Amino acid sequence: MEASSRQTRSKKVLVPKLEETIPTPPDQEQEDQENNTGNVSEKELGISNGSIEFCNLPIEENTKKSIEEMGFKKMTPIQAKSILPLLEGKDLLGAARTGSGKTLAFLIPAIEVLVKSNFKPRNGTGVIIISPTRELALQIYGVARELMKYHTQTHGIIIGGTSKKPEEERLEKGVNLLVATPGRLLDHLQNTKGFITKNLKCLIIDEADRILEVGFEEEMHQIIKLVPKTRQTMLFSATQTRKVDDIAKVSLNNSPVYVGVDDEREVSTVEGLEQGYVVCPSERRFLLLYTFLKKNLSKKIIVFLSSCNAVKYTAELLNYIDIPVLELHGRQKQQKRTNTFYEFVNAEKGILICTDVAARGLDIPSVDWIIQYDPPDDPKEYIHRVGRTARGVGKKGRALLFLLPKELGFLKYLKLAKVPLNEYEFPKSKIANVQDQLEKVVSQNFYLYNSARDAYKAYICAYASHSLKDIFDVNALDLQCVAKAFGFLDPPKVNLNVNASGKADLQKKTNKKSSFAPKQYGSKFPPKDGRQFDR
Repeated sequence: MEASSRQTRSKKVLVPKLEETIPTPPDQEQEDQENNTGNVSEKELGISNGSIEFCNLPIEENTKKSIEEMGFKKMTPIQAKSILPLLEGKDLLGAARTGSGKTLAFLIPAIEVLVKSNFKPRNGTGVIIISPTRELALQIYGVARELMKYHTQTHGIIIGGTSKKPEEERLEKGVNLLVATPGRLLDHLQNTKGFITKNLKCLIIDEADRILEVGFEEEMHQIIKLVPKTRQTMLFSATQTRKVDDIAKVSLNNSPVYVGVDDEREVSTVEGLEQGYVVCPSERRFLLLYTFLKKNLSKKIIVFLSSCNAVKYTAELLNYIDIPVLELHGRQKQQKRTNTFYEFVNAEKGILICTDVAARGLDIPSVDWIIQYDPPDDPKEYIHRVGRTARGVGKKGRALLFLLPKELGFLKYLKLAKVPLNEYEFPKSKIANVQDQLEKVVSQNFYLYNSARDAYKAYICAYASHSLKDIFDVNALDLQCVAKAFGFLDPPKVNLNVNASGKADLQKKTNKKSSFAPKQYGSKFPPKDGRQFDR
C-alpha cells in the first residue's frame, strides 16, 4: 500500500506551490500551558483579574479575534514574560526550549507594531523574521497569516530553493511582514532594487543558535549591517553559545530584556515525554529498527538519521519491503520537501525518515515516537529532536535512542544536560531475523546497492565528524558489522576521506573486496513478489 494512502486524517492542510500564496499550516500547538507565570507578577503583566489570557493583552481587537479563532486562550511562560516588554518597544533576548510557544511571543508584538504604525505596501517592509530552515519559515508564515487575517497589512515569505523572480515582484509591491531564510534574505537585500527596508521597525531572529550552527554566521552579520540601526530586535535561542552572544552584541541595543523560562527547570525536555535508550550492536541496528516499525505501523513516528544519503537509502529500502515511509532531507527540491512535510503533518499515522532539518521548531501534531537511529551530535541536538513529541498541554510521547555498547558514555553527557533516560530491552528472540533477505535484496538490485553504499559511506563520515570523539570514535567502529546494517555481507569498497588519524585504519578495514556482484535489476523479498525496485 502506498504511504500516501495509509497516512490520512479528516482535517487537511493544503500543500502550496511556492510561487503562489502559501496556505496556513495547522494551528500551532500551544506548548506546556501553565496557570502561573513564574517570576512575573500580575502588576508586571498588567492584568487585574489574575489570569494570563490573551484577551487581557493591550493589543488590537482584530488580533485578539484571530488568536481566539486559532484556539489559544492562556499564554505560555515565554509568552507571558515576553509580549509586554516587546509591546513597550524593548529589545529582547529570549531563551526557551523548543516548543515553548515562541512563535506567538514574537509575532503578536510584531504585528502590533505594523498596525500601530499604519503600515501600507508603499512603506515597504516593517518586520523581518529570520528562520534557520525553509520548513520552519513556512510554519511561522502560516501562523502570521492567521494572526493577520483581519488586518490590512501585507505579508510574504522568501526562502531558498524557490524561484526568485516572483519574490522580487512581491517585494517591489511591498511586503509589510516578511518571513525569510538567511541566504535568500541577504540575496534580496543586496540585489533587489525595489526591496524597501528603510522603514524597518522590527527584526526577529528565531532559533538563532540553529541559524549559526548551519553556517549562516557571516550572512547574519551582513544582514544586520544592511538593515536600519533604529529598530527593535528580538532574538530567540534555545541555547546560549559564544556565536549567539556575538550576534546578540551586534544586533541588540545596550539594555535588552532577558527572558529565560527554563533556567530553573530540573529537566531539560518537555513534560509528558517518556525517554529511553536501547543498547544494540552495529550489525543488528537495522533489524531492530525494522522490527520496531513493523509493529508500530498504526503510530506516528519520526526517525532521525545523520545524513541525507542515509535517509534516502533507508526510506527506499523500507518502502521496498512494504513499510511505507516518507523522507525529508536537505537535498530534496523545495516543493518536494514542502509536500512531504504537509503530508506528514496531516497524517494520523505514518513514519517520517529525516535528517535534523526537521528537528528544530517544527510543529508536527500527535507524534507518538521519536527514534534517534543515528546518535545526535550532542545533548542539545538530542533535546531538539525529542521536542517533536509530547507537544501541548497534557500530551504524551516517547523517545528511543539507539546506542552501540561503546557509546554508553553519552549517557553521562545527557545526565549533565538534565535529560532522564531509562534503558529499554528488546529480547533478541523478538527481533526479526531478516538479515539474509536484506543482503539478497541489496546485492541483486543495482540501484539499491549504490544507494546503500552511499549511505554506508555517509554514516562513517558523519560519525568521524562527531564532536564527542571520546564517545563516538570512528576508529573503534567494526566496519564489518557496520556494513551489515546497510545490507552488505562485507564492507563495500568506498573512498573514505576521514580525518588524518582515522584514514589509514578505515582504508585498511574496508580494503576487502565485497562478495556482492550487484545486478541492475533484482527481485523483492519475499521471493514470491517479483516487482522490481523503481528508484
